[in-house]
Amino acid sequence: MDKILDWITDEKIPIGKWAKIGVDWLIDHGGFFFDWLSAVLQVIIDALLWCLQAPHPLVIVAAAVILGWWLKRNFMFPFLVALSLLLIINQGYWKETTETLSLVIAASIVCMVFGVPIGVAAAHRPRFSAFIRPILDLMQTIPTFVYLIPALILFGLGMVPGLIATVIFAIPAPIRLTELGVKSTPTQLTEAGLAFGATPNQLLWKVELPWALPNIMAGLTQTIMLSLSMVVIAALVGAPGLGVPVLRALNTVNIAKGFEAGAMIVIVAILLDRFLRSDQTRERGE
Repeated sequence: MDKILDWITDEKIPIGKWAKIGVDWLIDHGGFFFDWLSAVLQVIIDALLWCLQAPHPLVIVAAAVILGWWLKRNFMFPFLVALSLLLIINQGYWKETTETLSLVIAASIVCMVFGVPIGVAAAHRPRFSAFIRPILDLMQTIPTFVYLIPALILFGLGMVPGLIATVIFAIPAPIRLTELGVKSTPTQLTEAGLAFGATPNQLLWKVELPWALPNIMAGLTQTIMLSLSMVVIAALVGAPGLGVPVLRALNTVNIAKGFEAGAMIVIVAILLDRFLRSDQTRERGE
């Protein structure tokens, strides 16, 4: 038995070497693509940062309050929005908050743009669904630091590698929930659409996607929450935002600073969740 065990350990499968060879191949043959992708993502992030940082902070607060009133039609939620954003300004974390929001919004846009179509395709193609299921499991279970290393090599320091790592971690949520929503479309609705002569595209846009909308919105909410959970990890590769003070507080064992920055992340998470949760989403998305 010992000889068998020795043979197994001696004949090590070079998984790590294969991964390094793959990354080296990407660097040698796909450098131009990753440079282009980095530039595109940086433009998106810079545009979001400009929208959030160019106006006076109180203008952003007022716009958020108006949006909160328009969405909820009650006074309590806009009051909560104003109180929360003014507290962020009071604590001196407005710049970091806008940087974190830019990262979260950019990651959510990328995740939803790619996640929803993939989820729809998985709902209609069982073999494709079975194929991507282990990939999605891998994306959410593999330690984040493992794919931060190639992301850092391919995209360099800054917001972009943090965005890439966030997308890898968060995109399984919209894919899974979109697939679940489309698959849960009642057979009666589908048959009624077919009986009235609906084409597959009409059936998708007018029956399946409207029915799956609460699940899709739940996927968006989950994407935002997962993106916020990556804020501190993204700071390790140079991404600015609320993760930076948390990381500094951890390195210096500064309890006060860590609690302040952590509380700001919680406030941002609560506000974004409340903005996106409609009554319909709560009824069918939870």
